[in-house]
Amino acid sequence: MELQANYGLFRSNDIQIIAVSVDDVSDVGEMVTHAKATYPVLADPTQQTAKDYGVFNLLDDEVAAPATFIIDSDGIIRWLHIGRDAADRPTVEGLLQVLGLLQL
Repeated sequence: MELQANYGLFRSNDIQIIAVSVDDVSDVGEMVTHAKATYPVLADPTQQTAKDYGVFNLLDDEVAAPATFIIDSDGIIRWLHIGRDAADRPTVEGLLQVLGLLQL
């Protein structure tokens, strides 16, 4: 919800948010509706993307660990955060700081 509330700020700085879920397409659709997400949310029901990024089953729970990646326009991962649980995610303020859009 915090990402959605600040989505315009990210887009005005030419930053695209993309969420990836290991759920199937219908479950992802329900999540998008619930979160009122206007950013792209992709379904990864085979967990291939999660496996490719090395975040599948890190917590021995057969799902992707909560992870945030900042990837540049050349496809290079510039920063990442892998959470210990679903609530362990960076704040929007923290992401803006990492992106150099917020000075503390």
